[in-house]
Amino acid sequence: MAVLIQVDVDVQTSEPLATPGEGSLAIAHWQNAVQAAPWETWFAEWLQALEPTLSPIGQYELSLQITTDAEIQALNAQYRAKDQPTDVLAFAALETNTPLPEEMLAEIPLYLGDIVISVETAERQAQERSHRLLEELAWLASHGLLHLLGWDHPDEPSLLSMLQQQSLLLQRVGLSIQYD
Repeated sequence: MAVLIQVDVDVQTSEPLATPGEGSLAIAHWQNAVQAAPWETWFAEWLQALEPTLSPIGQYELSLQITTDAEIQALNAQYRAKDQPTDVLAFAALETNTPLPEEMLAEIPLYLGDIVISVETAERQAQERSHRLLEELAWLASHGLLHLLGWDHPDEPSLLSMLQQQSLLLQRVGLSIQYD
């Protein structure tokens, strides 16, 4: 399964950082964690495990942006009417009612959408849960991918199902995180 991933690391900020660490040290730590992640391999493994049948040629594309609390708060306010930071947002391209012509689907990867993760929130959550930032970023990326593929968690049973699926996806790439 071919997956094209665009990773945009945007952690430059002029605002005070909420996460412990002094300015450029925190940014360097975040960039190291983001760059250490084999994003394309992870998403390819996850898509192979999930076996989506959305693309007739089995090729997918998505965008991953790692950003700050301030930037994700602005997106959360604009698109979800929640003026607060969050850990991950997913903007599913498949939710739009703009069908692609069959000829295009047979030639190009299917664009799934955009995942945006706040590295500041991810860092706090990693510390609270006693695991590495890289593991938290993978956890959030898998959550975002499931949303791009149509998963949702409007109630407790669907949330538990989604969290279980995330655990399985992370195990597939050699990471082990369990959330209760």
